[in-house]
Amino acid sequence: MGDVTIIIVSFNTRAELEACLASIAAAPPSAAHRIIVVDNASSDGSPDAVRRNWPGVRLIASERNLGFAAANNLGIREAASEFVLLLNSDTLVPPGSIDALLRALDSDAGAVAAGPRLVGADGRPELSFGAMMGPFSELRQKLLGRLYDRRAGPAVAWVGRQVRRRHYPDWVSGACLLVRRADALAAGLLDERYFLYAEDVDFCAALRALGRRILFTPDAEVVHLRGASGRARPQDTGRAYRRSQVAFYEKHHPGWAPLLRAYLRLRGLLPEERGTGAGPVVS
Repeated sequence: MGDVTIIIVSFNTRAELEACLASIAAAPPSAAHRIIVVDNASSDGSPDAVRRNWPGVRLIASERNLGFAAANNLGIREAASEFVLLLNSDTLVPPGSIDALLRALDSDAGAVAAGPRLVGADGRPELSFGAMMGPFSELRQKLLGRLYDRRAGPAVAWVGRQVRRRHYPDWVSGACLLVRRADALAAGLLDERYFLYAEDVDFCAALRALGRRILFTPDAEVVHLRGASGRARPQDTGRAYRRSQVAFYEKHHPGWAPLLRAYLRLRGLLPEERGTGAGPVVS
C-alpha cells in the first residue's frame, strides 16, 4: 500500500480544523502519510493555530480566498506521494478509516478514485454519492435528499441499502475523496472555474474519462460535521452554488445552460459574475 498526502482546505474553521487534525493524530494511518493544510486567507487565527499546535503539518497560507478547487490543487501539486486524500476540515477520521480507504482503492484495478461512507455527528449516513449531475439527475438527487432529511420511509430505506454496499456511482463527495496523484494530474486536477460546489462531481467526471470507475466503499467511514464556514455566510454560499451550477451546465450541458439561466433569472437567483477572492469556502 502506497503513501498518502492528506490535503485539508480550510476557511475560518479553526475549531473544526484542529478537531480534524486531532482525530488523525489520535489514531494515525499505518500507511506513510503527510498532512498539508491549505488555508484560504482565514481571519480566525487558523494559520497561527496550525503553526503553533501542529508543527508536523505543512501549511500553505494563501493571501486570498482561492476557492475550494484551486486550494486543493495547490496541495496536490505540493504532494509527492502515490495517493492524495482530499479531506474537508469539518470531518473527524475514526481509527483505521484512511487505511481502509487506501486498501479499497489499491485492491480495485478498475477504480480511479474512492470515497467512504460519510456520517453525521449523530451517526446517520449521508447521501454522499450520485449520478452525473444534469437536469433530471439533479432534480432526483435533490428530491431524494429532501425526503431522506425528512425521514421519509422509502428514501431512508433506499439510502440505507446504498450506503451498506460497495458500488460505483458517477461521483463521490469531495469531503473525503482518495485518488492516485498521477491520475489526478492526468485528469487535469480540479477545475478552478468552480469556486465552491460541483467541483467534486466535475473532478469525478474527468477521472472517469481516464477509463476507470469511481468507487464508493462502506469499509471506511468518516464523520462529516458539514460546512461551518458556510453556515456563517448562507447568502454567499447560495450565490457560490448557483455560479458553480451555471458553470457546470455550460461545460457539460451547454444546451441546457440558457434554460437554467432563464429559470434562475426568473426566480431572482441568477448570480453576478464573481470577482477574484470573493466569497466563502465551505470546508
